[in-house]
Amino acid sequence: MRGFSNLLSSLLAKSGPGRVTLEIDLDRGVLRAAPENPLEALRAINAPTITGLTTALREAVSDERVAGLVVHVGTCPLSATLVDEVGAAIRQFGQHKPTVAYAETFGELTSGMFAYRLATAASTIWLQPSGGVVLSGVHVDMVLLRGGLEKLGMDPQFSQRKEYKTAAESYSAAAVSDANREMSGRLAESIVEETIAIISERRGLTADVVRELVDRGPIGAEEARTLGLVDHLGYRDDVYQDVKSTWGNDATLQYASRYIGSIAARAMSRLATKPSVAVVSVRGGIVSGRPVRSPLGGQQAGSEIVLEHLRHARMDDNVKAVVLAVDSPGGSYIASDTIRAGVLELKKAGKPVVAAMGDVAASGGYFVAMGANEIVANPSTLTGSIGVFAGKIVNQGLYDKLGLVREDVQSGRLADMFAANRGFTDDQWKILDAWLDQVYEDFTTKAAADRGMAIEDLEPLARGRVWTGSDAKERRLIDHLGGRDVAVERACALAGLDREKVAVRPVPLLGLLERLQPAQSSERPGGLDAVGGGFGPGRLLKAVAVELGLSEPGVLTMPYRLWIS
Repeated sequence: MRGFSNLLSSLLAKSGPGRVTLEIDLDRGVLRAAPENPLEALRAINAPTITGLTTALREAVSDERVAGLVVHVGTCPLSATLVDEVGAAIRQFGQHKPTVAYAETFGELTSGMFAYRLATAASTIWLQPSGGVVLSGVHVDMVLLRGGLEKLGMDPQFSQRKEYKTAAESYSAAAVSDANREMSGRLAESIVEETIAIISERRGLTADVVRELVDRGPIGAEEARTLGLVDHLGYRDDVYQDVKSTWGNDATLQYASRYIGSIAARAMSRLATKPSVAVVSVRGGIVSGRPVRSPLGGQQAGSEIVLEHLRHARMDDNVKAVVLAVDSPGGSYIASDTIRAGVLELKKAGKPVVAAMGDVAASGGYFVAMGANEIVANPSTLTGSIGVFAGKIVNQGLYDKLGLVREDVQSGRLADMFAANRGFTDDQWKILDAWLDQVYEDFTTKAAADRGMAIEDLEPLARGRVWTGSDAKERRLIDHLGGRDVAVERACALAGLDREKVAVRPVPLLGLLERLQPAQSSERPGGLDAVGGGFGPGRLLKAVAVELGLSEPGVLTMPYRLWIS
């Protein structure tokens, strides 16, 4: 096997180009995970995954053919956490080889803070002469739906645990609460503080100077160069001409995601029998069972599918540790607890689990992660939201407005408790509140146990409050700041593995033929069901509802609409 791997590596190396300058074009976007349906794959054909990108840059460090890296920041349509992960990969590569970032502008009246934050990961920054730098901070948009629902004749009835669990407020409150305003304000300030610290360190400016620049508004290109925010002014051709004259005219351009070295490394990893770190994903709203993937590109994490993948990793002797990749605002309490139990079983089997939080891992997303040996989150990750809410929207008024006749019958005293044509009775409110108290107590008790904290220390950090990754680390809700690479490194360390001799692979790792075959058992993923099942008319309508945010959100869900820009 070793001889075949060496032969394969040699053939791939010879078939590739000579010296190359790697490129990243962020205008094309970066995917958190590989597309899971053909339509999505076609739309994202030129968008690399964050894992593929970081792996390629990691491999390219030791390749003498690679001259350096050029990053076109462009409009940078990336989330704050992807900005951090791409930036970390660029920084790591830049410790060994030259890196250049360029942009037409960092914001055009609107904020370019995240784009500029990413650009500072490169050792040299170019800016178009007509462009500028706009570091105008962070805007958080809180949307309350009650007024619109009432105009439609709908009455939202919800209860929450506790004051910061503003998902319930999003439906039922007539005004933004002080708790919501405080929490959202702190989220914005935490991200700005982190950005100021990053820019200060990387560009050699004081924090006070950067804070002043954040509040100044647009800064022209010439002044940006004078202030030390950028190094050179020029257009794209100027950037590439300078790179060629500095790094060598013989180096051809190649997208980092197409880098041949990483392809060879991945091919050898799959052929050779190597200890592995398995990556199990929890993406989208957490629901029970085996949900369908939305044809519109939305995601749901079915507890049965995730649990199946965890069991598969547990039974695979070649898997020595697991990274639980969580990118979820939460959802079902029962489904979240099911997934957490699967994580605990992996730990019992002696396989360390490290949770890697993406853009958001809050409420149920935190629930599934908290049982891991360690938790890694990006500074801008939204996490926490240890709380619960439940209720319903009474829509009888809408039926009345439309002149529709509606009548129902029932058998059982509480059969109509969640019927949408009538409000909760006093008795039903008592039942709902008792259940919310029970779920909140279970959530906080398990969180305290998982994090090794006394309940009296954990509970004040709960109460439904959302934290950034930076603030969560200070409060011991997570262990490390970083992205997927940091999580893999921590998994290797906990399992006593050499990071350079470990294969990192997703679960399930299925080829095309395997995807077309039925699964042999619940412990052996197979067929299309491994990535979410097929479609029928009813399931298609449900997928559309999920995409529009109209379906049941689940009791462990973070605030309904909290936009950060």
